[in-house]
Amino acid sequence: MVNVTLAQWRMLAAVVDHGGFARAAEAVHKSPSTLNHAVHKLEEQLGVQVLEPVGRQVRLTEAGDMLLRRARQLLESAEALEDVAGRLGEGLEAEVVIAVDQIFPPDALAHALDSVSRHYPHVRVQLHETVLNGGVEMLYDGRADLVVSGIAAQGFLGEPLVNVEFLAVSHPEHPLQHLGRELDLRDLEQHRQLVVRDSALRQSMDAGWLKAEQRWTLSHLVTSVDMLCRGLGFAWMPTTRIREALRMGALAPLPLALGGRREAPMQLIFRDRDRAGPATRALAAALHEAVANCCDEHSIETNG
Repeated sequence: MVNVTLAQWRMLAAVVDHGGFARAAEAVHKSPSTLNHAVHKLEEQLGVQVLEPVGRQVRLTEAGDMLLRRARQLLESAEALEDVAGRLGEGLEAEVVIAVDQIFPPDALAHALDSVSRHYPHVRVQLHETVLNGGVEMLYDGRADLVVSGIAAQGFLGEPLVNVEFLAVSHPEHPLQHLGRELDLRDLEQHRQLVVRDSALRQSMDAGWLKAEQRWTLSHLVTSVDMLCRGLGFAWMPTTRIREALRMGALAPLPLALGGRREAPMQLIFRDRDRAGPATRALAAALHEAVANCCDEHSIETNG
């Protein structure tokens, strides 16, 4: 078995990068003879010549060029592994699990996740897109480090994060749009309502007005938006998810006299703030910052 070490590959890379043994020795704080011995030992172990003399300099052979190119990948992986080990030793978590209600502004979520990944590139993120009690249930079960929800969690203190506006909408050609008058809730009872199912497995709940004789229950807001744009029903939707459809004329607000708009305050909840790792704390801070930046641009009221 060939037992070439990473240190030998580092020394070879130094010789190549610095144009010779003398300069490489100064750069890596080794003697030229130590580097020379390491490279010759490497060649003996591999049975391949990796350097060849060119005047008073050395250069990679064709085989050496190919081997060093692959060795650099190993060196980079080893450095990344050592960095991860060091961060874990300092208390950095290997993974952050976050449950975010689907009504949360997607732009803010994307910005927050991107920010944390740039600062903690080796920390994995598990994102669960939840509805109503789904995130709180994960909190109770200890399956989420952070939860963004509009539902209060008993025994946990949440931080105000953002108020999300809901708007009653349908396709512009939906019959409700052509009654020629303001609507009341009784008008809605004769038409199909689209609602999104609570993602909690044990204690699911219903929320909002649910008196339509026809109802389609879906699992994701994206599906609901698609169905609305096809003229297949009406729904109260978070403006965070339908802004573009409204702008393009694919959806229109229902002319309700009352109840056409409402707000849902969302909060950020730690499973255990005192034991949260640096990446979890950074994600919480990034969510606050992203909400302030992204939601101000779209005139959504924010808190905290």
